[in-house]
Amino acid sequence: MTAPPLVIWGGTGHARVIREALDAQSWNVVAVFDQKDIPSPFDDVPLFVGTDGFMHWMQTSATSQAIAACVAIGGTDGRSRLDTANFLHSQGLSLPTIVHPTGFVAATAIHGDGCHVLAQAAVCANVRLGRSVIINTAASVDHDCVIGDGVHVAPGAHVAGEVVIEECAFVGTGAVVLPRVHIGAGAIIGAGAVVTKDVPARVTVAGNPARPITVDN
Repeated sequence: MTAPPLVIWGGTGHARVIREALDAQSWNVVAVFDQKDIPSPFDDVPLFVGTDGFMHWMQTSATSQAIAACVAIGGTDGRSRLDTANFLHSQGLSLPTIVHPTGFVAATAIHGDGCHVLAQAAVCANVRLGRSVIINTAASVDHDCVIGDGVHVAPGAHVAGEVVIEECAFVGTGAVVLPRVHIGAGAIIGAGAVVTKDVPARVTVAGNPARPITVDN
């Protein structure tokens, strides 16, 4: 049986990270798209630029199979990840959730479309992930957390139980979020921060204990 075709939107580091998980799940990566004219991250897959490149590829691709998509836009740009996912969905592409073979997702966890659970990451009991959530390498989300659409939990970050993280927030590399904390939409948790208290929307915090350093109005 021919492996199902999949395209990746985003041609930088996260594309290379997600490719290993895609290959392990027997997806056939057939094209990469990026807003910038950059070299493809893969020697065996061509890169096309922007929505014009995507529409041209869709019109000329010779496949009768349904095409899936993976949005490889990481970091603090969760809004762009969601907008891109919505665009691809509007063009008839599905957005499967990708789990690396060494990642763990509890049987009682629930996730939306287009999530990424990467190498050695853990999504534990009764966790709810929204759409296009990234749980990156060796990160963990403990029991009963609610993680909103477009959230990115960066490599090595640990989110304790019963935490709520709202839409498009970012938890930086190696950060720790203590139990029952509420993190607002668009907030940024700096690398290595220890979050002991609620973080308002669109506020950046850093340090141990984490304190606000900027407010985006």
